[in-house]
Order: sequence, then C-alpha cells, then structure tokens
Amino acid sequence: MGGSRLSQFDELPEGWKLISIKDIADYVQRGKQPKYIGYSELPVINQKCIRWHTIQAEHLKFIHPEQWDKWQEERFLKIGDILWNSTGTGTVGRAAIYERLEKFSRAVVDSHVTIIRLKESNPRYLHYWIMSPTVQSKIESMHNGSTNQVELSRTEVVNTQVPLPPLNEQRRIVEKIEALTARSRQAREALEAIPELLDQFRQSVLAAAFRGDLTADWRAQNPDVETAEALLERIRVERMQLSISTRDRNRLKKDWEELEISNSNVVPDTWLKCSIGHIGNVCNGSTPSRKESTYWDGSISWVSSGEVQNNIIATTREKITDAGFQNSSGRILPVGTVLLAMIGEGKTRGQTAILEIEATINQNIAAIILDHGLIASRYIWHWFRYQYSETRRVGSGSGPQALNCQRVREMPFILPPLAEQQVIVEQIDGLLALTGNIEGQHQNTKDDLDQLDRSILAKAFRGELVPQDPNDEPAAVLLDRIRAEREQLNSKSKSQKSKKRKQQ
Repeated sequence: MGGSRLSQFDELPEGWKLISIKDIADYVQRGKQPKYIGYSELPVINQKCIRWHTIQAEHLKFIHPEQWDKWQEERFLKIGDILWNSTGTGTVGRAAIYERLEKFSRAVVDSHVTIIRLKESNPRYLHYWIMSPTVQSKIESMHNGSTNQVELSRTEVVNTQVPLPPLNEQRRIVEKIEALTARSRQAREALEAIPELLDQFRQSVLAAAFRGDLTADWRAQNPDVETAEALLERIRVERMQLSISTRDRNRLKKDWEELEISNSNVVPDTWLKCSIGHIGNVCNGSTPSRKESTYWDGSISWVSSGEVQNNIIATTREKITDAGFQNSSGRILPVGTVLLAMIGEGKTRGQTAILEIEATINQNIAAIILDHGLIASRYIWHWFRYQYSETRRVGSGSGPQALNCQRVREMPFILPPLAEQQVIVEQIDGLLALTGNIEGQHQNTKDDLDQLDRSILAKAFRGELVPQDPNDEPAAVLLDRIRAEREQLNSKSKSQKSKKRKQQ
C-alpha cells in the first residue's frame, strides 16, 4: 500500500510532509506464533481482540510459560503501540492503540498483527489515518478480484504513505477528531442495543402467537371453526391418498403410530399438539458430483444450506442440469415447501425458509412437503423461527452438531385450525413488519454516522479541521531530527561492533 497503491496528494498544507510509516517508526514487526496454554500471565493479542477503539480482552489467548524467555524484549508491547491487523477475513486492516491490559503487566501479539512503534509522532494521529477512507478503501480494493486471502505484509505497512503535519498540529487534529466523534460514538453505542431489543420483540410476538394470544378475539368471534383434531385427521387422509409409493405409505403409518399426539396442556383447547412428521413429508436432498461439469449450470434450481436464512427463496445461487438431477438422490420440491437447515456451526443450523419456486436441495437441508394444502407454509415457517433455540439444542451433541430427517419428524408442532393459522400469519407478519422498518431506519442511521465520521477524517487529513499555527515546527524539521538521531544510533552501534571485533 505504498506510493503506487495509495492515492497521491497533489497539494499539502504548509508545514506538512508526505512520508512513509518507515520514516517515523522506531519498530515495525509482525508478532510470532506461540505455543498456547489455557491461561497464563502473558496474554497474546490476536486479530479478534482488535477493535477500532479498544482491545477486547475476551478474545485473548495465552503463551505457555515455557516460552516466556524466548520472546525478545522489543516484542513486548509498549503503551502507544499501534496494532494493525495484517490478516483475517473481516478483520484485516483494523487497528487499535495498545493501552495496558487490566490484570496484566505485559502482552505480545501473534503473527497476524503488526506492531507499529513511532518515534516523535502522535500514535493517535496515525491510528486515525489508518482508519480514514483513503487507507481503508485501498485495503478494500485489495479484496476485489482476489481469490486469495488479503494480507498486509510488513513491506506494505512500512511503505504506507502518510500526510504528516507538524507535531503540535497532530495533537490539535486528534483532539478535534475526538471531540467531534464523541457524540457519534455515543449514538452508535445506543444503536448497538437496538438489534437485541428487536430480537426480544420478535420472540415475544412469536410466543404470543403460539400461545394463542394474538387470535383470542378472533376465536371468540368464530367459535364454530373446524378443530385442530378434525384437521389433523383430514391431513392424514389426504397424505395417504397422495402417497404414491408403498415406502411413503409405510412411513406415514409408522409416524402416526409412533409420534406423539396430545391436546393436554395445550391452550387454546381447539388446538392440538402433534409432531412435524404428522403434518408433512420430511426428506432431504443431495449434491450432484462437483467433479462432473455436466451436472452444473443447468436450469434446475438447487438450494444450499447457506441460502436457508429465515427467508423466502425465489432464486438460487446455483442450478443443476437434468443429468445432475438424475444422478443424485434428490427430488423436485413444490412451491410452498418449508426448508430447515440441519447442519452448521454458526447460525445456519435451525434456520428456515419457504420455497417460492420449484427446487431441489442439498443433503444438509430437511424439506417439509405440505402438498395436501391443509397447513399454511408461513405458519410452520414462523413456528420454526420461534423454535430456533430448541431446534439447535435437538441438533447438538458431542459429535458433529446436526439434525437428521428422523429428528425433524419427531419435533413437536402446535396445530391450530386452518382458518386460524391464516389469521396468526397475518398478525405475525404485520407486527414483524414493524421490526423490519425499524431495522431499516437503524441501518440508515448507522450509515449516516459512518459517513459523518468519514467526512471528519477526510477534512482532518486535508488540513481543514483545525487552524494552522505558523509557529509550529514544520514536519520536515521533525523528520530531519529523526534521521539525525537514527544516524547517530547507527554510528554508535557500528562503533560498538568494531570495538568488540578488535577485542576478540
């Protein structure tokens, strides 16, 4: 990110100088990769720890005591060191200033973080420069078109250009930036609470819906609707008629005999507790061989588990050919099929979706086929969203954390009358639409704050944020002094080495 890769400055304010980090740094070095232990007195700051305005201690790792003596003194962090993430998807380019960690007298970084230790320059000024749109947009552009992980090498770091003001002006700029961004930071901290509040509201809406609270008035006005018990019997008859194969009929009979049906402890009393296997055919899909190019880029929509994100699927990232379909064990699923992700270490497992198109799926997704038309797809979709935590618990274990089709069949399901299902869906959709609007406003506000901060930084590094003082020592004089001190140290070091050789 040196001169050729970072935007050049056509004109700098009086007394400023365009320099590289190596001109003002005493020490620039990546950390080492140590041997870790669960806990010790020597913490390692890794790229996950580094946030723009703090170091998050919950992500610390710790060096095994037997390695403590192997770390040179210069590698131990000093107050004011800039820690710049050199690797990491989503973290590369982020930087923080080291301040002594609570409970620890010293610390180091691992090989994914570069230490920048400055000489006679304000570290907070350089930190804000690293944060600026000029530097960050260049790091972002390094991602574009690259199939490899982006990495900031030591060469990239030391050659990064910096518009350097006089030292006193650096201090004034930092003070002004921090004064102007203090309010936006407070606003951003307040905004951080909103997503959790919205999640709590969603869960409250879903809980009220599946207790029957949202449709209490509707039930009072419609006392003669078909009960859930009668509806479930109709579903059984329809499914038996739709089951073409003997295998499907046997599966349905087995589910009906083994799975739980109960109206005990179910409120309202017109509802029924059953299992997913009672109300829909559960199956998974498969993935055609990736080695066969003729199986891919066809016209048949194919859903991967990563596309199941509590959403409605109207298109897919990938499509397979008829040959790919014929050479896999999947089936074409009808519109309205509800999908449930069965595998995933992150948030994926337990998330759900509805097919708005005909599609086939991979082996890590369960499909609940509702071709009898007696269950509202959106109702069961919302049910799975409500049951997300419980679904993930069912799919946990000591081995790979995953569900399977039988576990999905055995999952409990609360069945209201069909007409009431539609009313419940309308109520849920209406209330959750409010959260969608708030989320949009929340994101717009965050974007506005980000743009405000970017504007502040852009003005700061054009020299437009604070007045200049003609009495300030120019940056060129500061650089001359740094060079002179380095030459003096180098000369002293050479003299000492020469003296040792003579003594030997």
